[in-house]
Amino acid sequence: MTHDAPVPNRALVADPDPARLAETVAALAAAGFLVRSAPDAGSLAAALESEPSDVLVVDNDLREFLPRNVGPVLLMLDPEDELDVAALEAWAIADFIYKGQAPSFRASRALVLIARAAERTRRRSEAESLRESLRKVSAAIRSTIDPGRIARHLVDGIGEALGAEHVWFTTFQDTRVPQVSAEWNAPGLVPGVLPRELTDNIATFELAERLWAEAEVQPLPKRAPSGGSAGAGAPGGAGAPGGAGALGGAGAPSASVVVPVGEGDLVLGVIWIARPDTAQEWTRAEIGLIQHVSGNLAYGLMQSHLIGAQQQVMYKLQELDQAKTDFLTTVNHELRTPLTSITAYLDMIRAGAGGPLPAGVGRMVDVISRNAERLRRLIEDMLTVSHQDTSGDLQLSRVNVGTLLRLVVSTLQPLADSRSLSLTVMHAPGTVTVQADEAKLEQVFANIISNAIKFTPDGGHVAVSSGVTSDPGAVPSVVVRVEDTGVGIPETEIDQVFTRFFRASNASTAAIPGSGLGLAIAHDIVERHSGRLDVESALGVGTTVSVQLPLDTEN
Repeated sequence: MTHDAPVPNRALVADPDPARLAETVAALAAAGFLVRSAPDAGSLAAALESEPSDVLVVDNDLREFLPRNVGPVLLMLDPEDELDVAALEAWAIADFIYKGQAPSFRASRALVLIARAAERTRRRSEAESLRESLRKVSAAIRSTIDPGRIARHLVDGIGEALGAEHVWFTTFQDTRVPQVSAEWNAPGLVPGVLPRELTDNIATFELAERLWAEAEVQPLPKRAPSGGSAGAGAPGGAGAPGGAGALGGAGAPSASVVVPVGEGDLVLGVIWIARPDTAQEWTRAEIGLIQHVSGNLAYGLMQSHLIGAQQQVMYKLQELDQAKTDFLTTVNHELRTPLTSITAYLDMIRAGAGGPLPAGVGRMVDVISRNAERLRRLIEDMLTVSHQDTSGDLQLSRVNVGTLLRLVVSTLQPLADSRSLSLTVMHAPGTVTVQADEAKLEQVFANIISNAIKFTPDGGHVAVSSGVTSDPGAVPSVVVRVEDTGVGIPETEIDQVFTRFFRASNASTAAIPGSGLGLAIAHDIVERHSGRLDVESALGVGTTVSVQLPLDTEN
């Protein structure tokens, strides 16, 4: 069985003194180095460019020819040379010796510098590995809003990344974070025993609060079990920059650490991490990384709690909305049944089923009939609102806008005649069609035109017109305008006309009947057809309602 031979250390010696240069090269070679030499600045520059070295032994007279941060440098000084610490740091000088010291001492110092450099590299590598591991823990914490999974990601990730024996985390009672606890134990280990300072809820909170306020960074020494297991009797945790607190005396072995978790001025929880007695002391890098993770933990738990509360509110609103829909459906059914009977008997009476009616009774029947019709439309509007909340499917077909408008106007003409209103229609030339749900589009125009008739005083005018518009860069559209000479809408209330059950103040004052659903229903239907509904109004002058719908361009 063969073993690879260790790679020898490489050294570069730069010294203008030939005798001292030879002594140094011989001493380093005897210590196992592969040595190159440079007697002047030119050869030093060439040697640095040709290949790297593990250590440089350089005479102070050649220091100024060294590149910055070239590597570990052992500087040789004359006893009378002034030691400029700032200059040494600028050239990354790792150590210095005096030229009069023995050549073997130069070799031993060179070996020390290489060992230091290797240790720094090892620590940087370990720190980067730990940083990457804890970065993954933070990413896992941010990837979920489930408090239990957040706590699980924390203890599992920290336990594995730090080579811990036990990790325990808990939150305190607080309105900003959920109540959650979690524990991790290394494979083969039973649940750890908490230090006595963490077995009492009040004492644990006070400890975490003090650490958070003081931002202490100090390890917790290993203690003998004092009763109570991790997770039993523990307070009910989340983190940001805070300290790790010591509970034992100075010089005790560093086996565990307590890290407070908080936000702002308030502590939210605590993390306890226990490592084997043989583990090294807690480093500042480790504590800093744990604090960073605890900051992500606090944010994640607070977001989780906030989103959870919002979801509960949403569920309650959905339940209330469903209850409202069910109520509307039930009320509509219960109202339509007797109304159908009323209108049927009215039709029979007016048809003479009960014999001829006296003139005065006939007028009463007409009033009853008109009010029954108003009640029917109100019930249908309420049913439409209910259906719009629960179903969004449109039965699309090609609809001739001119034909539909003529149908709606002819239906409402008797209502206009009863008020001595002028109701006119003007269509765009040719056939204008849109892709729409014909029944719903008919409801839109019926609501708008009947509103115009209802809010226009006797003897007024209602004009319905349609035309095609094609603005540059826009989809060709058909625009239907309904203009009236009615009471108008106060300017401050125009933005509210599409709100369900809203009625303008002047309409309410004048006791003009209505439910406040007509325009709201029309607006919803038009938007579902990718259209637009606009209202312009002047108080005491009149109102113009415009409906714009994409033109049907299919042949």
